[in-house]
Amino acid sequence: MRREGFRYWPGPVAGIAERKAGGYVVDDAEWARRYGYGRSFDIAAEKARRSHPNVTYAKALPEKERIRYSRALDGDFDDTLTVELPSGGSVRTPRTGCYAEARGQLYGDYPSWFRARKTVTSLTPLYVPRILRDERLVTAVKAWSHCMEDSGKPFESPDEIRRQRAGLIKGMSESQARKAESALAVTEAECARKTSLGKIARALEKEYRERALRDYSKEFTTYQRMRMSALERAGNL
Repeated sequence: MRREGFRYWPGPVAGIAERKAGGYVVDDAEWARRYGYGRSFDIAAEKARRSHPNVTYAKALPEKERIRYSRALDGDFDDTLTVELPSGGSVRTPRTGCYAEARGQLYGDYPSWFRARKTVTSLTPLYVPRILRDERLVTAVKAWSHCMEDSGKPFESPDEIRRQRAGLIKGMSESQARKAESALAVTEAECARKTSLGKIARALEKEYRERALRDYSKEFTTYQRMRMSALERAGNL
């Protein structure tokens, strides 16, 4: 970006705790006690989207320079790579731009990396519906729901909590919302541990994902090989 005449600041990278947010079910009570459903991460991410130096810097540029900045960073959308996804549809990305150049340096071959990554990481629509219908998960969710009801938090599934989450804290102050979400998340986690829902969900995810990957073994091998090579390059930096 400096070569193109602009400034650029690296964005924040999610830590271990943040990466635990957003799973099917919370089953770490200590994490839930501290982070609830990751509300603090959501707030920090929204703040970064509004006030990160890259955002404020780009907004302050004259219109023509702002367009040039965007093209320098993101590339030219008239020259793109396109990947057909296993679940249907396609996704595309510019071949040019500083993002593409940096990823090419890190992974060795950006087009190959993009194709392999998008193929391997877009398989969830193929197998998640099967997991949700699997009798092992259905039985565990019922047991979890009974535990939640016994604890005074009647929810049929973790998905129901996610759907109702915003409404459950509507009208609360920030401190009240954090406290309420933390209490509910702790109960969810304790019931998930008692019923092994988290353990079962992870085991089924691994089982069904491996089945789906059999049809894309070449892409998966490429994806893993390029990740390991990138890790070594990053270490050398």
